[in-house]
Amino acid sequence: MTASTGMSAESSAVINVGLLGLGVVGTGVAEKLLGKGSPLSDVAGRPVQLKQVLVRDISRPRDIDLPEGMLTTNAEDILADPDIHILVEVMGGVDSAEGYLKQGLAAGKHVVTANKEVMAKSGPELMELARRNGASLLFEASVGGGIPIVGCMMNELAANDIRSIRSIINGTTNYILTRMAHERTSFQQALGEAQQLGYAEADPTNDVEGIDAAYKLTILASLGYRQAFKPGDVYCEGISKLEPQDFRYAEELGYAIKFLAIANLNDGAVQLRVYPAFVPAEHMLAKVDGVYNAVEVDGSLCGKVLFHGMGAGREPTTSAVVGDVIEVVRKMGSQDQPSGQVGVEPKNGTPLAVRPIGDLEAQYYIRLEVADSPGVLAQIAQVLGDGQISIAAVLQRETHHETQSAEIVITTHPAKEASVQKALEAMAGLPGVKRVSNTIRIEE
Repeated sequence: MTASTGMSAESSAVINVGLLGLGVVGTGVAEKLLGKGSPLSDVAGRPVQLKQVLVRDISRPRDIDLPEGMLTTNAEDILADPDIHILVEVMGGVDSAEGYLKQGLAAGKHVVTANKEVMAKSGPELMELARRNGASLLFEASVGGGIPIVGCMMNELAANDIRSIRSIINGTTNYILTRMAHERTSFQQALGEAQQLGYAEADPTNDVEGIDAAYKLTILASLGYRQAFKPGDVYCEGISKLEPQDFRYAEELGYAIKFLAIANLNDGAVQLRVYPAFVPAEHMLAKVDGVYNAVEVDGSLCGKVLFHGMGAGREPTTSAVVGDVIEVVRKMGSQDQPSGQVGVEPKNGTPLAVRPIGDLEAQYYIRLEVADSPGVLAQIAQVLGDGQISIAAVLQRETHHETQSAEIVITTHPAKEASVQKALEAMAGLPGVKRVSNTIRIEE
């Protein structure tokens, strides 16, 4: 709906925003809220202005000129101010941020946050607090940057029973895997490039070990299945074991390697998992490169729909944050229910179980370094046969005469994860197997 330029007396009341954090994203949000003229107010339907900004150090040089007196190091200047209607939290972290959000919601302030960790760990609790106090809680920027996936899960896709969510939701790891696939660089080299370009943190653990993706998947699954999941429900495996030859074999077999975050519902249980996987080269997710993100949702009514776009960075995240501010402002003058109060209770009132990773049934890629001698493959085949694991293909491309070793790759037909892990342990103990180099699941 297009806002009218002629506002009523009620709709002309200024909506004040308190901003928590003035980093890269916070600066982008502040610039948008302080923009010349009134384009944001025109879109929102009411005048919106930035009143106060919380920072750690007022004297620190910044890339933005703010009116004198707008910066504060005291959170109470914002949280206790009755004239501040909306809190925008882009400071990150958990302890301080979560406390500020709870205090703001308890006071009836509307909240917009980009904090994936807080929403993954305490989202349902914050939603309930917002509901009790008649406040909005919006968090579009917590998943997928500028991709409007959170709002769509809460609204446009709400009529669907979600069968699965398959996603690439960490731009740092997607950039690393893209470099390894296209340039055959090592993991460490690709990570170094990502750090130099500012895509990866000095400590990249949250990204490369899947913690960041697990937070985001927790949020999406909680929304999709209307149930409170926790990051601990997500099986997590990072990308640091990947080597250039894995990408070469993947290409030869007709796959790309992508770092996937997956939720799927089967027989009344949800399985949540984050790991690198082989994806068929013709699948749309296989073509998502660089720092881009993508989320594929399979719904009972909509079928499979794909959301694709920039997953991080100042501009995409600013777009999501400010979009949430506009939505809050529009609803403040209406009789609509506050936004963001979904994902707390299961649709049918019956909680869904969380299926352990051992119950996963998938195909597998197994790369081994073995002794270059007769009978080794037969030993490996025996172990797999004992575990009821059927071999789909065997490749041998490299023989090292100086070490009298060879590299072989085995792909399997669908098998249980628990059986595969038991077989891998048995293989590692075979006299002819020098190393189980890598195991990657194949997501068809």
